[in-house]
Formats: sequence, structure tokens, C-alpha cells
Amino acid sequence: MPSPHLDIHDIPAEVREGLLLLQRRLEIPRAFSAEVEAEAARAAELPPSGHADLTDVEFVTIDPPTSTDLDQAVQIERDGDGYLVRYAISDVAHFVRPGTALEAETHRRGQTLYAPGARVPLHPSVLAEGAASLLADGRPRPAMVWEHRLDRDGHPREVSLTRAMVLSRAKLNYEGVQRDVDAGTAHPSIALLPEVGRLRREIEIARGGVSLDLPEQEIEAHNGGWTLEFRSLVPVENHNAQISLLTGFAAADIMLRGRVGIVRTLPPAEEWSLEKLRRSVRALGVDWPRGMDYPEFVRSLSPDDPRELAALTRGTMLFRGAGYVAFDGELPAGNLEHSALAAPYAHTTAPLRRLVDRYVLEVCHALLNDLEVPEWARAGLPALPDEMADSGRTARAYENGVLDLAEALVLKDQVGRIFTGVVTDVHPKTGIGTVQVPDPAVELRVAAERAEVGSEIRVRIDAVDVPAGKVTLSRP
Repeated sequence: MPSPHLDIHDIPAEVREGLLLLQRRLEIPRAFSAEVEAEAARAAELPPSGHADLTDVEFVTIDPPTSTDLDQAVQIERDGDGYLVRYAISDVAHFVRPGTALEAETHRRGQTLYAPGARVPLHPSVLAEGAASLLADGRPRPAMVWEHRLDRDGHPREVSLTRAMVLSRAKLNYEGVQRDVDAGTAHPSIALLPEVGRLRREIEIARGGVSLDLPEQEIEAHNGGWTLEFRSLVPVENHNAQISLLTGFAAADIMLRGRVGIVRTLPPAEEWSLEKLRRSVRALGVDWPRGMDYPEFVRSLSPDDPRELAALTRGTMLFRGAGYVAFDGELPAGNLEHSALAAPYAHTTAPLRRLVDRYVLEVCHALLNDLEVPEWARAGLPALPDEMADSGRTARAYENGVLDLAEALVLKDQVGRIFTGVVTDVHPKTGIGTVQVPDPAVELRVAAERAEVGSEIRVRIDAVDVPAGKVTLSRP
């Protein structure tokens, strides 16, 4: 869901009312205190301290067009018969100092929450959209620069992490980069991105990793209003994601070998849940050959086919239970891997938007450069899993609430109209089904006890309450 730079007062009044109600219900802090804002303003003026000069490297960013909180910049070049991937991540720890009100507020928030015109940031805008954001405005920014040296097949040979000043040369967006790649005119800094991305994807497949490439329901802001659409990822987004994954794998490996840090985990799917999924997919009329494992099966599905889209949606049942595990000293017993990625993994590439990444960067920098892990980072590790779990629940509730508001706004003039959509899921106890309608791009919930998942059904809009984000439906 994108976050257009739109003032909340430009949003329709009924949606604005709904957003305020949602924020109040979830107890979301809407504004920073004067003390925090003042600290952030002072932090924005802090001079570099111990930063190397890498401003000669032509970094570029790739983000949605309206994004202004830019965590990552990338530059890729040949390195003998392999590749050198430089990944600059905002050095948020340079600005957020331990013991300050600003630091305490980041722990209170945990992560940025997104909605058009109602983004709730982790950091004040003077940092998140200014001094700490890797904007292409001609001003050097402090960053943590990962350097991944890969062999000709994309496997890591060497990794380093340097605190440095960097200069972003261009703010690019996914669709624009994809057009340039297709035309053979990609920016020189990322001309090799598709090549490296494909190699890393092949390594992921060989490792047994899997990702669900479901169409994303996105809100777009137009002339003070909202519209909805289902958008499939362009290939360059997957290539770019592979660079972030590469960095997350490296961070997890460094911390596990150093026996201090925090990793993102997902328990492996149990056999009974795989069998349940097999039965569910079979009921949809989708073939899942017995000799085909789950990752291979997922890659064989097309979201353009209604039944296969329903099968992909059902596959999300295997991705539940994600969390964080922190450690300092002996590694804890139990699962330390992210089963969907089939490897240990850590969040480290989005410190402007996620609290835990600042800690991971600091720990990895110390371990890779034979430094002492800062006391503030070590002391904060034990509380991070619960802090991130709490903020994650809030983020999911906020995103779902915002989507409910958007759907209500889109449908408010459609009372009495009948839509046809595909049933993507039916709750086994309540009988409530999720129906995906392509135009407008909405997911409606309606009583669907007798409906088959993957089938088409009709639903009628009986009433709409926009501020409550509620759409009342029936089956004609």
C-alpha cells in the first residue's frame, strides 16, 4: 500500500473522520511531542563522526514514486568474473542517540504505519524525510554501506559494512526502472540488477525458499480522493528485493557467528498443515502433483487464474507464526531460521521505518569491524521481540482498517449494485467468505457457506458506512 505525500486535510471529510476514529481505537500516536521534535531538529544538524567518504560512488534509490523516507540506495558493478553489490542503508543511529526522548519515542512506535495522507512515522519528518533519508538532492548523507562481493553465480565471497557519507544521484521508481531495463537504457548503477537478481532468485529456488507473489491491493490518491487497484509486481521489484534479502542473510550469519543479535524467524510448516493445504487445493480443482514440493508448486501458479489465485491465497496459512529471536552469548534452542526463505534472516535494510533494523546494523558493524557492540544496542536486544510483535499487530490492524475505509469510500455510491467476484477463502467456522472483485479492486466479506473457493459468486451492496469502514452485503 503506497503512501502518497498527501495532507490529511485534502482527504474527503468522511474518510478523515474514519482515520481519526481508527487511530484513536488503536491508540496510535499522531504527533511527536515538542521535546522529540526539538531533539530531532538538533540531531539533523549533527556533523559526520567517523564516516568514510564514499560520495564518489554513484548510488541510486528505487522506491514508489511518492516515497520520501528512503532507507536504501544501491550500486552494482563487475568485480572480476563476479559482482560488487554496494547497498547503502540510512545510518539512523547517527541521529537517534541513546537516552534521548527521541530514542524512547522510537521504542514506543516500533515502526512506520502507512496510509495516504495519514502516515504515522517512526521518526519525525526532519529526519525521516530529510537529514536521514537518502534523497537525491545533492547533499551527502550518513549511511551504513554493505559491500557484497559475489562470485559469477551470485554466491557471496566476502562482505563488509562501513559507516560512510554517501551521495544519491537519482531517485528512481520501479515502473520507470522496468521501462528502462526493457528498453536497454537502465541507469549504469543498476544495469546489472536484473542479472544479479536472477542469479539470486536461482539460488533461492535451489535453497528451497518461496515467496507468494499475490497481487497487492493498493490505494492510490487522486485529486483528494482514493481509488483502489490490484497491482502485480514488475520484475525489477523482485530483483531489488533479492538485494535486500542478500543483505538480511548476511546480517543473520554475522550475528549468529558472533552470538549476539536478533533474527527474524518463521517456524517450518508441519506435515498436517501441508496435507490440509493439499486437500484444500485439490478441492479447488488445482493439480498439485505428489512429487512436487511446496515451493515448486507455488511457483507453478498464476494469480491471473481465479482458482490458482485462490490456491495462492490459501498458501498464506503456512506463513503464520513469524517472530523475532534475540540472543547474547549462547544461541537459544529452537528454530532460528525463516522457513519461507529457507535460511537464517534478519531485518536490517529499513531503519527509517522499523526499529529493529537500527540495532541489527549497529551489531553487524561492530562484529565485522572488530569493535565492541555498543552497550545501548546490547541492552536493548531482549525487549525487541516483544516491541516488534506489538508494533506489528498494530501495523496490520491499521493497514486492514485503512483498506476497509478505502473500500467503503469506493463503494459508497454503489448501494444496490450487484458485483461478480471470485471466492478466495471461506472461514470454516463462520462461513464468511472473501470475494475478490477486479473492478473496483475490492475484497468483500459475505456469508458464503455453500460457495466453493475459486468459484464466482454475485454480491449486492446493501449499505455503506464510510467513517466506520463498513460495507453491508448480501447474496442476491
